[in-house]
Amino acid sequence: MLLLKRMILALILLPLALLLALWWFADISPRQLAPATALATGMGAKLACSSRYLSGFDAQRVSDDLASYSALTRLLSYRDLPEHAVQARLLFSPPSVARYRPGLGCTLEYAGYDGLDALRVPPLAPPPQLPWPAGAAPAVPEPSLQRQLEEMLAADNRAGLDTRALLVAVDGRVAAAAYAPGIDRDTPLLGWSMGKSIVAILLGRLEALGALQRDEQDLFPAWSADARVGISVENLLQMSSGLAFDEEYVPGSDSTRMLFSAPSAADVAMASPLQHPPGSYFSYSSGTTNLLARLAFERLGADPQALVDFFHRELALPMGLETMVLEPDASGVPVGSSYVYASARDWARFGQLLLDGGRSNGRRLLDAAWVTAASRPNASANDPRYGYQLWLNAGGERRWPSLPDDAYAMLGNREQVVMIVPSARAVLVRLGWSDRAYPVDDNFARILDAL
Repeated sequence: MLLLKRMILALILLPLALLLALWWFADISPRQLAPATALATGMGAKLACSSRYLSGFDAQRVSDDLASYSALTRLLSYRDLPEHAVQARLLFSPPSVARYRPGLGCTLEYAGYDGLDALRVPPLAPPPQLPWPAGAAPAVPEPSLQRQLEEMLAADNRAGLDTRALLVAVDGRVAAAAYAPGIDRDTPLLGWSMGKSIVAILLGRLEALGALQRDEQDLFPAWSADARVGISVENLLQMSSGLAFDEEYVPGSDSTRMLFSAPSAADVAMASPLQHPPGSYFSYSSGTTNLLARLAFERLGADPQALVDFFHRELALPMGLETMVLEPDASGVPVGSSYVYASARDWARFGQLLLDGGRSNGRRLLDAAWVTAASRPNASANDPRYGYQLWLNAGGERRWPSLPDDAYAMLGNREQVVMIVPSARAVLVRLGWSDRAYPVDDNFARILDAL
């Protein structure tokens, strides 16, 4: 009888303890309990798995990175499971599990989804004797610029900005690169929303091969019976689809459900209703990018292996990629909005592709007209300063007042940046984990002044 009483008391007290911990660490109300724990465990399992198996980070760095979003993640407990899987649990809540697969990175596990096990990703092996961007030969830095980058990285980190890589490419060669301790030229780092630009380029390659057109409409059967039939590929590329999508990163929002509790990321945005006429209103939406990834997937036969092979054959090989991984969701579609890992050298390769008007290592991968359109302001009424999944300095008040008008960038959470500056023939890369604004304008202007 005493044992039964203790069990009943435990069943009462344990949920109370969880609620108290959530309120104390993250100001989470009882109503938010389920989505908050799903968000914490999903993010914890996913990032711990990818950070370990792709970036090679230790448990302390993973914990610190997660805590920069919420102190609640300090309560997560982790367990290694067989076959390169990581489980995250928040006190007594149901756990989340993410599994690593070579070439695919880490994906959250869901019952009934096991198709990723059959996928095979060819290795990335650019010629070791050729210089960047065609091959993997080490760069010969320009001494004064190399010193400047090393000093800038050190100053960033003294200021608590956690810069992990800085790289500058000028006239098609790596002129200098600096890395924080524990990071080197081969370390794949999470680009967060810079992956959106990679998805746009993937669509650009499909267009160059005649597999789709930017003015196409009636993109998905689920939209054929309502006004969403009028959304074009270009509307999606420019974040002006008109779809209502909750981009706020809080428990239960569209964005957090998409990334941390949905087997198919695109399904969340696919169900979004139309809020504005297509093309009329810019609204930044990670769901939009995952619809583009889904579109590419469907144009390639709705076959995950076909998409893996296409990316490898049409982009990775001709560009000389060394490390890039596009992590899929459980359905096999890349979560292009957020989950792309690559070294600074690989991120810079995509900037160089755009800088060179769609050519890479002597081969045309994108139509020159597509690149021009990608870096041109959109036609929305509220903010034209966005191209094809690219942030623009042109189109209104400059985003970066000290940089040239023609500058445009891939941007990602925690201040990931690939800046393309055509007038300077330069690509500038910054990767790190800043939980506050990074001085992109000042730092990059200083670099450009030194060129």
